[in-house]
Amino acid sequence: MFDIENDNFVMPSSAGAPELSLIEKCLTQGLLIRHVENKLLALYKEGLLHGTIHTCVGQELSGVAVATRLRQGDNVFSNHRGHGHYLAFTQDIVGLIAEVMGKSLGVCAGRGGSQHLCKNGFFSNGILGGTAPCAAGLALAHKLRKNHNIAVLFIGDGALGEGVVYETFNLAAILNLPLYIVCEANGIAQTTFLETVMAGDLQARAQAFGIKTLRSDTWNLEELLTDVAEAEQYVRTQSRPLFHVIHTYRLNAHSKGDDTRSPEEIEKYRRQDLLVKIENEANYIAIVNAIRQRVDAAVTQVLASENAVSTMHFHPIVNSAETEVILKQQPDKMVERIQQGLALGLYKNNRALLFGEDVEAPYGGAFKVTGQLSAKFPGRVFNMPISEQAMTGMGNGLAMCGFTPIVEIMFGDFLTLVMDQLLNHAAKFSYMYNEQIKNPLIIRTPMGGRRGYGPTHSQCLEKHFLGIPFLTVVAVNYHMDVTRFYEDLIVYADTPHLIIEDKISYALAGNKRIPAFDYVTTEEKYPTVILKPVLVPQATLICYGGSLVQAEQLIESLLLNYEFAVECICPSRLYPLNIHAILSSVRQTKRLIIFEEGQLFAAFGAEVIAQIVEKTSMALEVIRIGPQASPVPAAYGAELQHLPTAQMAETIIVERFIRGTI
Repeated sequence: MFDIENDNFVMPSSAGAPELSLIEKCLTQGLLIRHVENKLLALYKEGLLHGTIHTCVGQELSGVAVATRLRQGDNVFSNHRGHGHYLAFTQDIVGLIAEVMGKSLGVCAGRGGSQHLCKNGFFSNGILGGTAPCAAGLALAHKLRKNHNIAVLFIGDGALGEGVVYETFNLAAILNLPLYIVCEANGIAQTTFLETVMAGDLQARAQAFGIKTLRSDTWNLEELLTDVAEAEQYVRTQSRPLFHVIHTYRLNAHSKGDDTRSPEEIEKYRRQDLLVKIENEANYIAIVNAIRQRVDAAVTQVLASENAVSTMHFHPIVNSAETEVILKQQPDKMVERIQQGLALGLYKNNRALLFGEDVEAPYGGAFKVTGQLSAKFPGRVFNMPISEQAMTGMGNGLAMCGFTPIVEIMFGDFLTLVMDQLLNHAAKFSYMYNEQIKNPLIIRTPMGGRRGYGPTHSQCLEKHFLGIPFLTVVAVNYHMDVTRFYEDLIVYADTPHLIIEDKISYALAGNKRIPAFDYVTTEEKYPTVILKPVLVPQATLICYGGSLVQAEQLIESLLLNYEFAVECICPSRLYPLNIHAILSSVRQTKRLIIFEEGQLFAAFGAEVIAQIVEKTSMALEVIRIGPQASPVPAAYGAELQHLPTAQMAETIIVERFIRGTI
């Protein structure tokens, strides 16, 4: 990386040769990138690397020009075609080649590969458009720290078909973020010409949000450098976003061979390409030779290095015993206790931020969880537009910069809109970047029915997020010490968490006790609430979150009416699961009852059964209690018939386990 002011360019020049001009330095850097890209393609043809690579041949000068204006502490978020951006920003030839070749010497130890690079504030990811809100989060981090750094987002014009990009435009504009958005417009998305699938003018799309725009191209380098300098100064000094369309042309295929363009069209642009024009010029011959030697030396070093290996299980499946302690009574309502925990966490961790839709006072969230927190922590608890994916992605960017973002999704049903940011970003960043960053993103959301909100606001969708490596899923319940849980999580979290809160449980105090049952909890970060009957248990019941309410009614009725004792186990951490307490119980009872409010197919209970079968050889009787296989109806009576109840479960259990008639 070099800039106009400091002129720190690392490419060696011939001894005694005059100092290169900025234009010459950019062209030299472009040649270096092109030789690296062509070498990678050659290595692929030789069978020395596998997978996919998306070269930027023809587009090198856009990244090079932007890098001339970047400073220490600035961030770049690139895309699947990011090798040139990476080299312009880091000069790390060995790290790039080794990463693409799957070597432990790679910048991410081979975990990320071609599309997933990370070094010194540079990041890339292969999900088209998905990096946009992450870059906004990086920009917000700089704004909050008042460090005069900026974030750069590279996207292709094809990414302008993604809705999250426009959500990001809106966020960047309303929050006045120092975000420099560079759109490399090559006119084609894989093999589809953009003119056939993209309406309107590219600049007008950003202008609609009040964002300043510029237009340049890679064939007029002097003008491009002038525009880049203007853009960088505007973003840095005004703390405002800017959208820069840089027209260019991809001379190579999308990946390695997927190209439907005519040879005549490609040749037309090859003839006007600046790097093609200068490569054989006399004053560049020595430079080109030096570049070849440098790239060849890097390849030799990489080939001699060790292959990458699969390492690190960030979420080991722990099946260890935990100390059981008497469960303390919680006299306050769960909503009040959650709010207290959030307040304590925000107080103790000044890097924590809480945002979502309608979370500010006086409204304080749809379920009043955030209450007056915005008044207590001004500037750190704030409202967001209805942009679930963008606000989650912004949380990702903030977390990557050392903040602890707490994102409230108003209804759990809307988690479908943030799946990409959780699955393809938050849960992968730390691993695929070889643990160079931490991502303490916290997502909170209410789940569940029984309030008449209908098919799209009453679902339990948490099962769709279980089993995503490195994403911890927790379902809090009203007997837990949720105040301490949230306080500790906000202070100590270093991995992404999805927290499920039950709507009905918000209004409940955790001080109710069923006679003839001992209430205990495991003394761990993610406690398991266990209701132990005084009598020897005859069955084990597994539930979580809000289903604990119905489960308590069920086991009390079974004991009172039939003297049938059931041990109820309610874990809070659903993934990864510590199944020790469950195994200990079912080994004694040989009977298992699964009680869930969400759909049973491929759900949490199914995983519990699978693990029990896998880890034991016992003969096990199983009953699964869940809702009807349909959306949740809005009508009150129909909803009560649809969702599982203690009465419904009791009828089934009596017939199956007590009378033995079915």
